Amino acid sequence: MWYAVICEDVEDSAAARAAARPAHLARLQSLLDEGRVLIGGPHPAIDSEDPGDAGFTGSLLVIDFPSLEAAKEWVDADPYIEAGVYEKVTVKPFKLVVP
Repeated sequence: MWYAVICEDVEDSAAARAAARPAHLARLQSLLDEGRVLIGGPHPAIDSEDPGDAGFTGSLLVIDFPSLEAAKEWVDADPYIEAGVYEKVTVKPFKLVVP
């Protein structure tokens, strides 16, 4: 089943985000290789694809796991969480309707 992972950054998360980004992306790569990522990416702090120094305010990921518990366990081990990037993380079931 698909699960939405909605993350909100702490203030001034740019340095911690940059430091943990390689490990964060490497970890996502295995899910991508298995076709278990529907969408994913950060929320720019301003209305721009490249927010520059404004940075990001959080992230959204829709991932496939056999259960909500399994999805939460996987998310809890994310390098961004370990680095203190996220202030709040919500994981909940997602039903794909479109496209």
